[in-house]
Amino acid sequence: MYSATFIFIKKQFDDAFHALDQQIADFARTTPGYLGEESWDNPANGQIANTYYWADRSGLDALMHHPAHLKAKTEQAKWLNGYQVIISQVLGAYGDNAFPHPTQRIPASHTPAL
Repeated sequence: MYSATFIFIKKQFDDAFHALDQQIADFARTTPGYLGEESWDNPANGQIANTYYWADRSGLDALMHHPAHLKAKTEQAKWLNGYQVIISQVLGAYGDNAFPHPTQRIPASHTPAL
């Protein structure tokens, strides 16, 4: 399993941002191996994080090369006060399964004891 976390600080969003963001999200959800996503806000520092999960690397690679994603990268300074992208291979995950999460698809036998 792979994840891509996009962390950013919002500047000013306009209609062009929202349209491009929707194109990227719609495409991500249709890529091979897409498992789900989540978003978080940190009011203390203004950061927002969006994390997408895939069963393998192919969907992530497809998203990284999609024209809407490439356009967003070149125009991000209009809408953001900085960003960081973290690409991770998820080695394991565990919890009480009280709510659905994309990482629940990792077999328990693949999760190291922590």
